[in-house]
Amino acid sequence: MKFLFDLLPVILFVIAYQLYDIYVATLTLMAAIPLQLAWMKWSGKPIERMHWITLALVLVFGGLTLGFRDPLFIMWKPTVINLLLAAAILGSEWWMQRSFMQRMLHKVALFPPAICSNLSYAWAIFFILVGVLNLYVAYTFSEAVWVNFKLFGLLGLTLVFALGQGLYLARHMPKST
Repeated sequence: MKFLFDLLPVILFVIAYQLYDIYVATLTLMAAIPLQLAWMKWSGKPIERMHWITLALVLVFGGLTLGFRDPLFIMWKPTVINLLLAAAILGSEWWMQRSFMQRMLHKVALFPPAICSNLSYAWAIFFILVGVLNLYVAYTFSEAVWVNFKLFGLLGLTLVFALGQGLYLARHMPKST
């Protein structure tokens, strides 16, 4: 149920896009997320850091989308975000004492550094590839096809990839003593 509640703004975005256009859909998303967070706060549900990050990204990039009103800007956003994620993961792997992956996985179990590095590189490559794939779809197909790919294709690819990463981690789960 939490998963559906978290997806509610995206569902509203899709409905608004189908009924109107990308700009109304963007405005709908920009309004839905703050309302969702207000509801969570009012009902006593915990608001996670990722909710705040999502809100900030949606408000900034949504505002730029509405300001520029350029379909190419809209279509490039997922690629830019994916490349920034890849750069952040690689930067943390190369220049930080503990990478983002080590910090995240430490909450689950203490994995060997090599396992965390493998995951970091896998996620970075994944983000680069889906960023390139996003541009291919954006420049090859219609806006409507791109919107569906962005919402369902990228989400599906990410879920499948995350499941694969989960299976990889399960194989390397430290033995409890």
